Amino acid sequence: MSNLSGPAEIRQEVDTTPIKAIPVRRYGRWVAGAIIVFLAFIVIRSVVTNSALQWPVVGQFLFDDRILNGVRNTLLLTVISMIIGIVGGVLLAVMRLSPNPLMSGAAGIYIWLFRGTPLYTQLIIWNFLALAYSKIGIGVPFGPTFFSWDTNTLINQFIASLLGLGLNEAAYMAEVVRGGIQAVDSGQLEAASALGMSRSRTLRRIVLPQAMRVIIPPTGNETISMLKSTSLVVAIGYFELMVSAQTIYAQNYKTVPILVVAALWYLFMTSVLTVVQYYIERYFARGTSRATTQKNKWGARMLGYRFGRGGSGGGGASR
Repeated sequence: MSNLSGPAEIRQEVDTTPIKAIPVRRYGRWVAGAIIVFLAFIVIRSVVTNSALQWPVVGQFLFDDRILNGVRNTLLLTVISMIIGIVGGVLLAVMRLSPNPLMSGAAGIYIWLFRGTPLYTQLIIWNFLALAYSKIGIGVPFGPTFFSWDTNTLINQFIASLLGLGLNEAAYMAEVVRGGIQAVDSGQLEAASALGMSRSRTLRRIVLPQAMRVIIPPTGNETISMLKSTSLVVAIGYFELMVSAQTIYAQNYKTVPILVVAALWYLFMTSVLTVVQYYIERYFARGTSRATTQKNKWGARMLGYRFGRGGSGGGGASR
């Protein structure tokens, strides 16, 4: 009978001692953190103790009816203008990517025109459009007009604000949507075409759902930018947050505290929009590694500490 003693009888000892993770000490971070905390303390103390800011006046006008009315109009302008911008941007992006040169050219000219002129100028043009066209009508070119409206009656300050903000935003959203569509793998378009899907159905069912992961982050940024851009309607006198603030401090001469009130409301609204954007991004990122990045970053860091010695030797991670 053969002797079976040999390599099979060699037992490798397993180190079961828990791994003690020793993180790298980065003293530069501590120094930078201390400097930031010190500077933040100085800024906060300066703001809180500055008598020129008149914090009692800020508290008095923070929920003033005129301020709240301006906030409501600002939000209304933002929502409707973004709806116009998003819908128009999708249509323009589809036209821009169309193989039809007329559609692609028309979309390109629109984007060139509205991105190439200042929003402030566009708002004024829409508000004073009656100087160039006293009436707006529907009819046959070089023929009879079936319906016509007085331009000043049709385009009031609110409509002029929506046209200026919404149509300008559509030009920017068109490039955002176009970038998202082009980020989708072209092989999927070819597969959909091979299955007999129409171009519109392919866009609706395959391209746009995937493109949303690319489109949503800049769209959220555009929405926040739109919220602040509504302050430009002061050029045509529409009553929004900045106009209401100007109206108040023109009467009581409390310029600084009233501007602080407006800034606080803008910060509050942009903060809410940022939170909404975060959850929308997470919704459309489901099933991708990006969806779990924020959730798992601390867990991954701890796993990195645990498995720090697992790359060599016979030891493993103790549970």
